[in-house]
Amino acid sequence: MAETEAAAERARAEGAPGPEDRSAGRPAARAAALLRACRPKQWLKNLLVFAAPGTAGVLADPVAVGWAAAAFAAFCIASSGTYLLNDVRDVEADRAHARKRHRPIASGTVPVPLALGLGAALVVIAPLALLPLGNPLLLGVLLGYLALTACYTLYLKRVIIGDVVAVAGCHVLRALAGGVAVGVPFTAWFLIVVSLGALLVVVGKREAELRNPEAGGGRAALRGYTVSYLVQVRTMASAAMIVTYCLWALDGHGEGTAGVFHALSIVPFIVFVLRYHLLVDRGVGEEPEEIALRDRPLQLCLLGMAVLVGLGVYLR
Repeated sequence: MAETEAAAERARAEGAPGPEDRSAGRPAARAAALLRACRPKQWLKNLLVFAAPGTAGVLADPVAVGWAAAAFAAFCIASSGTYLLNDVRDVEADRAHARKRHRPIASGTVPVPLALGLGAALVVIAPLALLPLGNPLLLGVLLGYLALTACYTLYLKRVIIGDVVAVAGCHVLRALAGGVAVGVPFTAWFLIVVSLGALLVVVGKREAELRNPEAGGGRAALRGYTVSYLVQVRTMASAAMIVTYCLWALDGHGEGTAGVFHALSIVPFIVFVLRYHLLVDRGVGEEPEEIALRDRPLQLCLLGMAVLVGLGVYLR
């Protein structure tokens, strides 16, 4: 097995087509590889567009659900385009990385010109698809997301702290998109919790990459961080987020059943944060979407919190 892999590496270095390159000639294999390059697993992040409508209690309205779904679809298209463009820019670095060299673009399964063309097309299609809907605020948030991701790809990913703030900002813009799509006002509580939660996830990702150099892929900004610094930021973000969430859950929701459900949601919320800290300390936080898909305790905490908050909102 090792000899086979070594031979494949030598053949690729000499310019001969490897197994990935030969399979790339088949339309079905090319289409499957292109879909993987669009990173559909990371569309999970775009579910944040349902957060504001959900906490505002409007998801029982089919029209609101339709607007939120439109925002979700637009962000899935836009994010896939930015992932393709980002991987094209990083293709040489990915090819030198033990794990990332197997990505469709880095391995040659998806040719660079094809990825570049499709990425650019998706980035253009996403805002154009929103134009007929006549919601300038939603369009503006999406364009802001595309601008921020472009700055990240071209520059900010190499800037210490700037890379973390940029990625966290993309998460916040997803949450804002859901609110402006449906037309619900944002509370200070919502914005603070979402911002701190986004910071917690991104810092946890960087910490896991720093603990496991193979996961970081030689990320330039990692050289400016230390594990102890990232632990401090993670602790600060989670502590502030828990306090803010508790203040929201215990204030302004009435004295009846609705207020009880909101208060009870604090329990799975805190357990969720504790579980996430444990996973990051174990060094498995470099792929947050994989954690969300595979870690059953985290899933149960999210489900419990969603059910309790939903009962509190819709029984109010």
